[in-house]
Amino acid sequence: MRKQQVDYIMTRMLDSHSNVSDLNITVGKPFQVESDGELCPVELEPPFAELTPFQAETFALNLLNGDRRLIETLVEEGSCDMSYHLPGKARFRVNIFSQKSNYAIVLRRLETKIPTCKDLHLPETFYKMAEEKNGLILVTGATGTGKTTSLAALLNEINEKKSVHIVTLEDPIEYEHPHRKATFNQREMGTNFDTFANGLRAALRQAPKVILVGEMRDRETVEIGLNAAETGHLVLTTLHTVDAGQTINRIIGMFNTDEENQIRVRLADSIRWIVSQRLLPKVDGGRVPAFEIMGTNLRVKEAIIHGESEGKTFYEMIEAGEAFGMTTFDKYITGLYEQGLITEETAYAYASRKPIVGRGIDQIKSARGEKTTDIEDLEVDVAYGRQQKKGVW
Repeated sequence: MRKQQVDYIMTRMLDSHSNVSDLNITVGKPFQVESDGELCPVELEPPFAELTPFQAETFALNLLNGDRRLIETLVEEGSCDMSYHLPGKARFRVNIFSQKSNYAIVLRRLETKIPTCKDLHLPETFYKMAEEKNGLILVTGATGTGKTTSLAALLNEINEKKSVHIVTLEDPIEYEHPHRKATFNQREMGTNFDTFANGLRAALRQAPKVILVGEMRDRETVEIGLNAAETGHLVLTTLHTVDAGQTINRIIGMFNTDEENQIRVRLADSIRWIVSQRLLPKVDGGRVPAFEIMGTNLRVKEAIIHGESEGKTFYEMIEAGEAFGMTTFDKYITGLYEQGLITEETAYAYASRKPIVGRGIDQIKSARGEKTTDIEDLEVDVAYGRQQKKGVW
């Protein structure tokens, strides 16, 4: 299998279904693509009913293209990340990894058009985030929930309005931002720097106003990121956590117990917004994002410093902060149901607190004049008390 054949197969995979987000190459399965959140097999000529270990490894080696650093990382660590450009078609973020003594490959398709907050229908709060001068903005969620896309839209908003220097540290570069009002310097791990911590340390000497860190992976990166936020930079980054509370706990958990109090105080002073994302299946196909957004105020800062307690949970503070642009997942998901974008089953499946979503859905149904229960023909048993007195059952 040569590079031309690899490019041909990838082109056929992209054209095989609509809304292809990922290409999946796994031993024992045919070539597959992820379309609207589901894996679908791809028909090729000649057919590949089940990929062999040799075919998967050959495909991987063609993508690696003899890069010694990537090959060493793959052998030593079991996986490696890279980018790949398919001429005239698309760019990909690639992860090659070993499993059961074989190699598997997942290629995430990268959009070439820079997304905007308006195009993505992001909450109005994102425009407030773009106005921040310093501090830490965290976008969290599972892999594939659109964190990078939301951050790209946020950077685009800054690019449209501010004449500032923006340095990005990415693994790999996903969106190539043009110079508009802002000046962009985008650096890729492996090519321009070796670790996020070293890249971030160097960025502090590059006079940026805004720094994007692809992911806060370890304690050292978090430490330098906090330093940057405390010294007047706006730091945007991601974490693999499901909500605001877990994000705070995850960061604190990276440090020793004797440092906990100090880190809590630093986080309370540095964090400006925490945005958590989930992607939900839409009624008419495709996916729609749901958000939990927490800003900081005195109550939130107190909870970060002293921890959550009864009546003082982050969830309750987000609920109370709705007027300031905050929203819970449950509130946002209920809104998506009201707009007819998701089904009732989807709303329950992705809810953080199902009873709250249930009450919201019932209120929407009542306002529409729809039934809120399947239970019918209920009536009071008037004779029950009399029968008991007479001893008749």
